Amino acid sequence: MTRYYSTTERFRGVLLATSISLLQCIGMPICWSSESKDATSAQRPNILWLSCEDISPHLGCYGDPHAITPNLDRLATEGVRFSHAFTTAGVCAPCRSTVITGMYQNSIGTHHMRCNAQLPEWLVPFPIRLRDAGYYCTNNRKTDYQFSQPTSKQIWDESSGGAHWQNRPAGQPFFAVFNFDGCHESGIANEDKYRRVTQQLAPQQRQDPFAFTNLPPYYPDTPIVREDWKRNYELITAMDAWAGEHIQSLKEAGEYENTIILYWSDHGIGLPRAKRWLYDSGTHIPLIVRIPQRFRVGDQGAPGTVNDELVSSVDFAPNVLNLAGLEIPPEMQGRAFLGEHLSPPRQYIHGARDRMDERYDIIRSVRTKQYRYVRNFEPLKPYYQFMNTPEQGATMKEIRRVEREETLSAAARNFSTGSKPVEELYDLDTDPHEIHNLAGLAEYRELLVQLRQECLRWQKDVGDLGLIPEAEIALRQEQAGSTYAILHGENSAEKVTRLVDIAARASDGEAALPDLLVALDSPDSAVRYWGATGVGNIGAAAAASSVELQPLLSDESPSVRIAAARALCRMGKLQPGLDQLEAELQSPFEWGRLAAAIVLDELDELARPALSALQNAKRNQPNKYIVRVANKAVNDLLQTQDEVP
Repeated sequence: MTRYYSTTERFRGVLLATSISLLQCIGMPICWSSESKDATSAQRPNILWLSCEDISPHLGCYGDPHAITPNLDRLATEGVRFSHAFTTAGVCAPCRSTVITGMYQNSIGTHHMRCNAQLPEWLVPFPIRLRDAGYYCTNNRKTDYQFSQPTSKQIWDESSGGAHWQNRPAGQPFFAVFNFDGCHESGIANEDKYRRVTQQLAPQQRQDPFAFTNLPPYYPDTPIVREDWKRNYELITAMDAWAGEHIQSLKEAGEYENTIILYWSDHGIGLPRAKRWLYDSGTHIPLIVRIPQRFRVGDQGAPGTVNDELVSSVDFAPNVLNLAGLEIPPEMQGRAFLGEHLSPPRQYIHGARDRMDERYDIIRSVRTKQYRYVRNFEPLKPYYQFMNTPEQGATMKEIRRVEREETLSAAARNFSTGSKPVEELYDLDTDPHEIHNLAGLAEYRELLVQLRQECLRWQKDVGDLGLIPEAEIALRQEQAGSTYAILHGENSAEKVTRLVDIAARASDGEAALPDLLVALDSPDSAVRYWGATGVGNIGAAAAASSVELQPLLSDESPSVRIAAARALCRMGKLQPGLDQLEAELQSPFEWGRLAAAIVLDELDELARPALSALQNAKRNQPNKYIVRVANKAVNDLLQTQDEVP
């Protein structure tokens, strides 16, 4: 069991560090025992993280001709630029939970946007390990970890808007995080924030929206969309100035050559089909590392170099521990890519998308240096599900407008369809925007199978909790002891294998029906859920096969009941399905309520008999997401009602 150090113990550490500094000042020698956990900055590097939000590698040092980023470009000339760095998700909180723990979000239960996972006691956020080794650790001021224990006070010496490495006791090495939120998607969407963040830019740092040559082909090329693209670049320029100020602070304090600097973004640009998605537009990030000469191992971090190895944000935690000379815990799923004792290089980058705000969409991806494979576990859902936050943005509004006018370009139409292919495969060398799906081409069959198998292997290896409905996770985690333990207990390998395999079969159409029927009788409610979901995906054809689902409307699991009700509706047995979904809107399981509301919304006109129940569901709900979905469903039904002659 991990022991969190008391205030007294921390204070003793500070006294020790201060005493060390005084002894050094008067020239007395210091002898370290092999048991000592403390070290001075002369022996261990300081480590500074400069993180920012919602940007892709739109920097000059990455070859972007439109970027105005002199400070980060200079940092890259003094260090190493990673050309193939990626995050584990396309959205902030799941990514940051991975960064702080060194474990994939869908492995530990932090995969749903705005959830609160229960961590196992042995899982220690890595700054605690640094503190126990004598580092002064500060966070200014982003948390967003998706768990409440341990708390920020237990993780950091200080976590606030005033946290700074300058507050440390003299002579104590530091690990400090500063985060810039000005380039968050809200900076693009909100006029006031955009103006506030960019108010210090000089005229020559402003952009001409009509001069850009790199607008992605999946966006409508309109003045409104180009204005958003312009704002992104100007916010990045403001962020670059912020980074320059932090670098200058190190120099003025005489700590520049004592400090390893890592600059990175939490995920890609905060615009549709980028943020929240697993394509390069959502997961490819800038990563620049400057290592002072005295701390380099071999040619690592040599000035002006480019490293093209695959790096994932799950690697950040073990990498910092490795740079600090600390042992990497065996449970960490990332690898060390700098320092001594490097882990084997990656062959693949893995990514996961789960609930984004009020909408579920289970997607997994595998990225090699050249190809990206995408597996859509819920292919009947559209690419652009209606989510309140992105729908408020100008670019998404333009996409919706041009959709209605039916004037989208061919590339844009790919992502405005009502469903998705089960599998996607893209060649990033020839198709960097991931427009042309190669999954159905015979010449890519062998590669497709290889990456499909790698995706399923990884899901089984990490214990992919994203395949368990959120309502079911809430029911199981207390008994299991933690969210992670749900799929990491007795006979876990067999359970995970069964779950992953049946979830994959659920989107395989009529050919999978025999396997799905067997799944309906499984003792595992998550397996029964996927069996019912697969039957619902087949729809009318399953009804023709006389599949009997009504007994599942009394299942002990709310998720199974909802999946069975959905299937019945899609099979043409509307009344019992709608009755059950209306009942689930009032159940004690909040995530079950959300799932039921989503199913009713997706049923469109078929859900009209449930209009009154949906209107009632807009009131007195345990979370805002249920209200958002119910409101969307009600508005759509009322609008179509008004349109009827």
